[in-house]
This record gives sequence, C-alpha cells and structure tokens, in this order.
Amino acid sequence: MHINYLYQKHMRLFLILITLTVFTASVFSQNPPFWDDIQKFKHEDSMSNPPKNAIVFTGSSSFTKWTDVQNRFPGYTIINRGFGGSKLPDVIRYADDVIFKYTPKQVVIYCGENDAAGENVTADTVASRFITIFKMIRSRLPNTAVAFVSMKPSPSRAKFRQTVIDGNQKIRDFIAKQKNASYIDVYPKMLSRNGYPIGELFLSDSLHMTRKGYDVWQAAILPYLKK
Repeated sequence: MHINYLYQKHMRLFLILITLTVFTASVFSQNPPFWDDIQKFKHEDSMSNPPKNAIVFTGSSSFTKWTDVQNRFPGYTIINRGFGGSKLPDVIRYADDVIFKYTPKQVVIYCGENDAAGENVTADTVASRFITIFKMIRSRLPNTAVAFVSMKPSPSRAKFRQTVIDGNQKIRDFIAKQKNASYIDVYPKMLSRNGYPIGELFLSDSLHMTRKGYDVWQAAILPYLKK
C-alpha cells in the first residue's frame, strides 16, 4: 500500500514536470517577429563594440538592403539596424535593441510603408505609430536628433499610394513642430515628370531599390546628417 502510494505520487510529479517542460518549450518557441534579426544584431555587437555617438539607421528592408550605407557617407559613423519587412510597431518593440543601446547622436528612420500596406491601416494610424517612436526617443534621448525618410512611391504598392501620401504629410506636419527633427522627402525625387515612379530606381519586385534608387536617397539624406 505504501509502495503504491509512493508510485502514484512520483507519477503525478513526473507528469507535472513533463507538462511544465512542454509548456515552457512551447512558449519559448513562439518568438515574436524578427527575433532572429535582433539576435543577429546582438551577436554582431558582441563581436565588436559598436561606437557611441554614431548615427543609427533603423526601419524596414529599404535600410536592411542598403549594404554599402557606410561607404555612402564617408566622414559619418553609421550603424545600420534596418530589419526585415518591419513595421513601426516592430521598431517600437525592439527600440532598446536597435536604438537606445547605442545612445546615438541621431536616429534616421525609414518605416511605415509596410504599415500602409496593411489591412484597414489609415494614414492616421501610420502617423500615430511614428509619433509613438518619436516620443520614446525624445523621452529616453532628449538631445538626439531624429530624421524621418518619407515613404517612397513603390510601384508594387500603387493601391496604397494615397495612404502613403497622406501619411507622409501628417508625419511632415508633426515634425515641423518639433525641435532637432527633420523630414527627408524622397517621394517626389523618385517620380518622373508625369508623376509615375521611375522604373530604373526599383528592382524587378517593384518594391526594393536599385543602386540608382540609393543614389537618390544618398543625395537626399546627406544634408540632414549630423556631424
């Protein structure tokens, strides 16, 4: 009787342990979006200490794919922390990892285009999300300059064009009232005289940019970078 009682007790403990193990494994396997990208950044930082007082570029894939960004801006120290097809809520979620840990003198953001392409996302939504990350930066890094690169006119996102245009304008209006903040308008620079996106600035996916597209961005961004 005593042996049977101990057996049942041990079995209950064993089953509880197995349940907890499965639950823990399930929780930790469900990482948030772009978790791997952030872990890659952490690994890179562990290999070589990133400089303080640099300029952080963060946001979505248009920055991720700008692999020669440091060479484009000689005389400036750039930390590129663009990741995947991120949206503004993703930048907010990982702000500690892609912005604050570097204590940068300037943050340059390109994000919002993926937001605008989401279902039921309005220009107000995009602007509100940007304002959230802006206020976070102002609160944590009050002396850090912030620059927003306007959402671009990607041909593949034509049906969201008005949301992009209106979102850009709302963000521009907000930035105009802020100190130490800049709005970098690349949108019209990527249009032809007839108002359509210039094809040679975009890759075959009609979303990401060619080298010529980055030439346009380089010229537009350079005057706003902090020495």
